[in-house]
Amino acid sequence: MSKPMRSVLSISLLSALVMGATVAQAQELRVGISSEPSSIDPHYHNLGPNNSLVRQVYEPLVSQGPSQELKPGLASSWQPIDDTTWEFKLRDGAKFANGQTVTVDDVIATMKRVPNVPRSPASFAQFINGMTFEKVDDKTLRVKTAKPAPLVPTFLSVVAIVSKDCAENMTTEDFNAAKCLGGSGPYQFKEFKPGDRTVMILNPNYNGPKPDWSEVTFRYLTSGPTRVAALLAGDVDVIDNVPPTDIAKLRSTKNVNVTDTLSNRVIYLHMDQFRETSPFITAKDGSPIKNPLLDQRVRQALSKSINRPAIVDRIMDGAAEPAEQVLAKNFFGTSKTLQPEKYDLKAAQALLAQAGYKDGFKLKMHGPAGRYTNDTQIIEAIAQMFTRLGLEVEIETMPPSNFFSRASTGANGQPEFSMIMAGWGAGTGETSGSLRSLLGTNDKSKGSGAANRGRYSNPALDAKLNQALATVDDKKRAVMLGEASDIAFTDLGIIPVHFQRNVWASQGNFTVEARADEYTLPSGIKKK
Repeated sequence: MSKPMRSVLSISLLSALVMGATVAQAQELRVGISSEPSSIDPHYHNLGPNNSLVRQVYEPLVSQGPSQELKPGLASSWQPIDDTTWEFKLRDGAKFANGQTVTVDDVIATMKRVPNVPRSPASFAQFINGMTFEKVDDKTLRVKTAKPAPLVPTFLSVVAIVSKDCAENMTTEDFNAAKCLGGSGPYQFKEFKPGDRTVMILNPNYNGPKPDWSEVTFRYLTSGPTRVAALLAGDVDVIDNVPPTDIAKLRSTKNVNVTDTLSNRVIYLHMDQFRETSPFITAKDGSPIKNPLLDQRVRQALSKSINRPAIVDRIMDGAAEPAEQVLAKNFFGTSKTLQPEKYDLKAAQALLAQAGYKDGFKLKMHGPAGRYTNDTQIIEAIAQMFTRLGLEVEIETMPPSNFFSRASTGANGQPEFSMIMAGWGAGTGETSGSLRSLLGTNDKSKGSGAANRGRYSNPALDAKLNQALATVDDKKRAVMLGEASDIAFTDLGIIPVHFQRNVWASQGNFTVEARADEYTLPSGIKKK
């Protein structure tokens, strides 16, 4: 009798353990995020909130770790074949959520779609410009370039792969309706409700590490106090973008964890530098004047009038650092000589007078409301500082989706505003992509200036960037990119304000992997 009893007990215990494991794995994760995505079409808009969501559904060939180091993604390996050819091997057993096996045909179809997404506010085309994609076999892809291109794996780490069917037959509206089951990541989209939430469920055919969560709900809680209240009330498990004023309080709160790291995001001002008469700039009496932002002395005056340490201390409560370029100096390819502009109102006023604007001018600034940490307070503070300089300043903020559309293309295909405050996260983890997107001459055919909303153009910068992007030697390329940064920010193609710190808070039994790219990935959230 004893042996059968032990067998029954063993079987019962095993069943309980298996069921317990299933229950443990079949958990819902609830995340409160500060910024609403404009779409879940992975190729529509190169925007942080969009990229963070789609990363777990549509995999890139190459993945990025928390410090943006390159890791295997849909490709298990890659290597240069010669100076102008890279070869990628797709992961064995990779399948889309619809059960179809991932092949090189899907990758090639994706790359054809990327530059042709209608009405894209910031295209991913810049990352694949100059590349041709060739099939060797179903699992082997070769990427060819006309010149040596050391950043091919880096650039491809930001381009999500979808099935050939989705790439060829689905519109952005279809993607937003969660009709595409052509993702190979751990999750698939269940629903996308603008203004409310995005829900993901497991991809039943994912062949990577088993996800911890069976369902993940991202709630759009754009108000900082609302996010904190939701966390403390237990309505969500994790929140991103903790308001700086609440960081100390949450660190001292029992059963709450706080995690942070320096961001790859710079908050900056983009200025109209292509129109002789700018639509939101006039003399103080309202009469037309030549666009003063075309004058470097005016841009320098504006930069000197910004008290960056005050913004960091009083508005960001220390959760930021004054910025002098697109990335902090610990990232690859930054200038080691540039320093944050010192606040000097007298020098700023003198420069403005030298440029012929002693009495100032009237300016209307635009920005998003609820996209970046304390964005409305920041633009209000900068407007006050410009007022002390002698300008008459008005501000207008609007929902991010409306703002980015108007700031990028407007009604006539050109940026609509005279000056904007925005933010930029370096998707590639080095300066080349940021400089090329924000400050490269706007040229869709060359993949340059995709997010250049001021249409700044500097041939010396373009030449230095092109030289760096064709340099295989990392040390030499880093020097060239530093020189490119010197060119761009001595001329003030954009005015950098500060770098954010990325801060998450979670229930005490959860841990969050802090990432430089601001992404809140379910794979980086664990429950003790």
